[in-house]
Amino acid sequence: MAKKKARRQPAAAPEAAPDAAQLTAQDHKTLDALREMADGVVDAAGRSRPPHLDIPSRSLSNVRYNKAKRFIEMGRGTNRRELFNLSQAKSYMQTMLVGSGCKQLIQQGKTTSIRGLYYLLKHTIEGTREETFDDQADCDPIIEDVEVTLNALREELHVYASNRGSMVGNVVVNDSGDEIDCSRMGSGGYTIPSIVEPEVIRFVKVEADFVLHVEKDTVWRRFNEDKFWRKHNCILTHGQGQPPRGVRRMLHRLHHEHHLPVYCLLDNDPWGYYIYSVIKQGSINLAYESRRMAIPGARYLGLRSKDFERCSLSPSVTIKLNDNDIKRIKQIRNYPWFENKPAWKKELELMLRNGFKLEVEALISKDISYVTEQYVPARLQDEDFLD
Repeated sequence: MAKKKARRQPAAAPEAAPDAAQLTAQDHKTLDALREMADGVVDAAGRSRPPHLDIPSRSLSNVRYNKAKRFIEMGRGTNRRELFNLSQAKSYMQTMLVGSGCKQLIQQGKTTSIRGLYYLLKHTIEGTREETFDDQADCDPIIEDVEVTLNALREELHVYASNRGSMVGNVVVNDSGDEIDCSRMGSGGYTIPSIVEPEVIRFVKVEADFVLHVEKDTVWRRFNEDKFWRKHNCILTHGQGQPPRGVRRMLHRLHHEHHLPVYCLLDNDPWGYYIYSVIKQGSINLAYESRRMAIPGARYLGLRSKDFERCSLSPSVTIKLNDNDIKRIKQIRNYPWFENKPAWKKELELMLRNGFKLEVEALISKDISYVTEQYVPARLQDEDFLD
């Protein structure tokens, strides 16, 4: 019996190449900066010189307050990091590794968390027992080194932190192609993402008169439930304590792009005053990002040391200052952006004389909605705030 001829199988179609990521103008700019950093290694090797990186110093000694701009900025001091210096070789290679990881993310049009980047880059170096990074704390400062060296936001490197903060009010945004009306987001509001740059978040409509930023989610929920933002035509935000960079950047954009006043309702304690300082002047550790985050025009709306008597609060809601609080108050009092402001000196001196601090929630002892229906409206009407 004749054998059947085997049927020829049609040749498999070649796999289509994945679509190239659509890079923005900012992506191209960041890639150029990353390539320039890498080219420095090749250039040094070609000239038989030890490769090195000059990392801008993020120490207190390299930070100054610019009185004209009214925010903290970084000086010109740098720390040299050399490949052939045994004490610096690992951090040098880690810096280049982070740069390589960010280049990969940008080229693929993808983003990852700080934690994700750590795992993307973590491995055992071939032929050794040495790990590229021992733990997350080993990686985080290197990411900041790359940011400051390239003068790029972390988000421009396609790396983000966890979302921590919400927004509600008369504003509509386009978030990566999805239109979101922040007045229709229910009790939780719109979660402010880590990356809020114009390439990701575009303002479609902003009809508010001002922004009220409160310190904690618990207070924010009271304002949202009482529809304060609707009654007073504002945008209401929080950052769960110290606001993350996404929240600060969002506040900065609303203030500078839409000229909205920013008022801060924070606790009457050294931490609340420090949060205000960071929002207004920028932080010492992230001084290189102040021009894109600091809001010199932000105003401190409360809580104030005089509110204990002004609001007839009970001694039972006071919290005694501890030694760390007292030390911190004295440090804040010497900040150059506070030391020449009599109103702030008076505020801090009164807190020391009182010997106690107050949380915004202390106003609940007056009435559950006292803060939304009486305290803040009165401060706004009287323009009673600290600059």
